[in-house]
Amino acid sequence: MEKPFPLITCGMCSKPYNDPRTLPCLHSFCLQCLHHEIEKSDSQQMFQCPICERNTSIPVGGASVLPQNLHLGFEVEVAGYMSKMVNSGEVCCDECVDGRNGFAVMFCCMCHQFLCKVCRDHHSSSRKLSKHKTVLLDQAGARQLYTSMKPRDPCCSQPNHEDNKLNFYCETCSMLVCRDCTTVTHKSHSILEMSTVAKTHQMQITGALKDAKEVVTKLTGATDRNNRMIKQVEISKQAAINQAFEILQKTLEERKKTLLSELGAILLPKTTALTLQKEQFEKMVGDIGHYTDMASQILETHTDHEIVALGELIATELQATLKRVQTISLTPNQHSNITVSVETYGLDRQLSKLGEIIVFSPSPSSSIWTSISVARLGTRYQVKVQSKTSKGVKYPHGGVEMKGEMRSKTHNGAVVCGEVEDHRDGTYTITLTPQTAGPHQLLITMDGQHVQNSPSDLDVRPKRDYHTLCDAQQVIQCNRPVCVAIHDNGDIYVGSRDNCIYVFDQAGQLKNTIGSMGNGDGQFSHPSGISIKGEMLYVADTENHRVQKLTSSGRFLRKFGKEGSGQGQFNCPLAVIIDSNNKLIVSDCDNRRIQIFNENGGWLLTIDVKGSGNHSFQSPWGLALEPQGNIHVAACGTNTIKVFTKEGIYVRMYGDPNHPSGIAIDDDGYSLVSEWGGNCLSIYDPEGNKIHTVGSLKNPWGTALDPRDGSVLIPNYVSEFLKGGYIEKAEGPSVFFCTVIRPLVCMWRSNGIKTVEYGIVASLNESSVTAASAWISKVIQMLVRWHADGPDSEAYAFELEATTVCVIVTG
Repeated sequence: MEKPFPLITCGMCSKPYNDPRTLPCLHSFCLQCLHHEIEKSDSQQMFQCPICERNTSIPVGGASVLPQNLHLGFEVEVAGYMSKMVNSGEVCCDECVDGRNGFAVMFCCMCHQFLCKVCRDHHSSSRKLSKHKTVLLDQAGARQLYTSMKPRDPCCSQPNHEDNKLNFYCETCSMLVCRDCTTVTHKSHSILEMSTVAKTHQMQITGALKDAKEVVTKLTGATDRNNRMIKQVEISKQAAINQAFEILQKTLEERKKTLLSELGAILLPKTTALTLQKEQFEKMVGDIGHYTDMASQILETHTDHEIVALGELIATELQATLKRVQTISLTPNQHSNITVSVETYGLDRQLSKLGEIIVFSPSPSSSIWTSISVARLGTRYQVKVQSKTSKGVKYPHGGVEMKGEMRSKTHNGAVVCGEVEDHRDGTYTITLTPQTAGPHQLLITMDGQHVQNSPSDLDVRPKRDYHTLCDAQQVIQCNRPVCVAIHDNGDIYVGSRDNCIYVFDQAGQLKNTIGSMGNGDGQFSHPSGISIKGEMLYVADTENHRVQKLTSSGRFLRKFGKEGSGQGQFNCPLAVIIDSNNKLIVSDCDNRRIQIFNENGGWLLTIDVKGSGNHSFQSPWGLALEPQGNIHVAACGTNTIKVFTKEGIYVRMYGDPNHPSGIAIDDDGYSLVSEWGGNCLSIYDPEGNKIHTVGSLKNPWGTALDPRDGSVLIPNYVSEFLKGGYIEKAEGPSVFFCTVIRPLVCMWRSNGIKTVEYGIVASLNESSVTAASAWISKVIQMLVRWHADGPDSEAYAFELEATTVCVIVTG
């Protein structure tokens, strides 16, 4: 591609560059010009670039240590040769002494020499030089020279090194050096081959160019968005003003029509009367004219006979008409004194001040959104954004550029862009589906700026695979645990038949013991259900027939409920959970109902499950909430899971667990059900289909799910927690299992011995049966209560008779 002859001049002296040096701003000047500029500077440390006025530090050693612009120097050299070829006429040969063989006829682009005809022939016949690129001394040759000439390798400027090529780079001094310099002035310095450094710099420049291209693309996009926004602002705001005045104009036109219509209704009788009067006058004028015309005609042209024949008639009619005129009023019968007043003075003043330009726009720093901190791989999530003004007022319009991204902190920064739905009322919905697991950042931007609390950290976890549950492992030593809950900080709260709450850290070390046996404040009698949210701990105090509220450290706050079947009363509450609105849901086992309270124990609702029909069942034990808010109840006496809305409306039932005791639901809607009678843990998908069963357990009781890592804890009633795990792509969080040693209730009667499996409050060694009268009494009391439930109690496989004696032995 041909280029014009370059005009390479310094921005300071306007002359061709002489030893050009480059500043950090990438503007180049002659070395001597820079010396003068530095000398003129008021500061000894800084001077300004004459072109961009950027402050530049004066390097130690002055302008001489600034990097040479070799390319610019080469351009100046080429421009000099081209100028000679085109403008100087005859050019002397650079090889001949005193030009004895005549003027130059060509130029060698490799040797950078003008050659005469003789030297050209010698140059062409040399084996070493014959392949050099040469051009003729004319306009076309000059253009060829510009595209064909290659720069010569620079040589060292040190004395006695002038013929040495600068093929090395001193990292210590950041400069090119020759081979001799590496052993003298740069001895013991870090020396690299120039080609190696060039490749490194080439890679840096290539990377910078790529980054620059991406930044330019972003800036170009931002510029386009700004242009669109400018047009949108102008059009939308002008449209608002035009619309307001169009409405005002329409209103004025409608008012004008109304006033004119009212005026027309008032004027119609007057104009009608005046019109009739006018028509009467016109008729009389016509009659008189007719008579006078005939009279004049007769007088002028008719004979006496004609005058005698018609004269009297004409005179009579004319006189009669004139008399009628005298009898009517010639004044208009209607007056025009109608005043029409349209007061515009006050309106004029109001219109002169009509309208106000108010800057009312959304502010990213004030806008809010529903953040998420934990997400599941491949699961679809929606983020709601409410745009607000800088004063915190909801912005009622759409149209801003909203973006949402999930950016991985690993996986090379992989980005998932969200789909944005503009609801045109200032709210937006951003839908994102994480594609990689691990730590992420969630970024929400409005018009290119982060909204409040963006970016935020997001932990994307692998999807659970409940088909790969592994064997249980013991994790916590605890005496007779029956219920469990997990604090946000990872602490594990365990309700025990020791009538207290044990608190363990994540490593299983005991941190605290809350409560003791009794019915006082903060004391318990068989706590069977616990739930914790924030710093509030709720305990289903079963044998005290109440629920207690404490701090997470165990300080008593309040209690509610007492033994009975009335509203807000309990008969053996077995579980308590907290919903997102801080409502407490309690399974009132022996009253066969679920009760709902506010966070301070105020009764709100009762879900009665007595009677018949799909909604009814016996012995509600464990409770859990699905992500949609419905309540799942482990119906221990009916061997199913019942689902109700928070309003108490029956929804469905699923599963066939054997005496389900505990239930937990993960954030994907999977239910984990402990089967006290089935010695297993069953997993159900969100539709209620059983997808997996983990056997080899011993009467698992309650169930708790840690939302942080998916861990599941199930108490082993006898003495401990057992830990198991499921595999998520060869790694992932753990699942915890526990088991219960099954006691046997043996009932003897006159017709023989009948043995049934039955989980009870205590277990006794066979040797201590003789000392078990208190426990036997307790068991009998429990049997009596359950027998009172009705004929369905046969499902427990026992009957009560006066002759029955209960003996407890461990299984």
